[in-house]
Amino acid sequence: MRRRHDDPVRITSAQRPRSEDISGRQRRYLISMGIRTVCFILAVVSIGHWFMWVFLVAALFLPYIAVVMANAGSSADPDAIGHEHDPDRRALRDRPDTQ
Repeated sequence: MRRRHDDPVRITSAQRPRSEDISGRQRRYLISMGIRTVCFILAVVSIGHWFMWVFLVAALFLPYIAVVMANAGSSADPDAIGHEHDPDRRALRDRPDTQ
């Protein structure tokens, strides 16, 4: 029996491996903490200037942002196209008439 659609059937939305997920989170966290360290050093170097406060505020809030970004998990399937709902498409065909 021939299928009506030539599109491949998606049977799973498997997640990426746990090791990839952890390494991505670690990378995002370390980048954020590196930016925080630079902001703190710039705040110390620029004592007495108005932009010292900008660097201090950034150094204060970046840890929170870094933790939130690091804890944000990745999507189940980054290559997924999306699952649109089609109300006219039936999951099962009608039963054939058997008499």
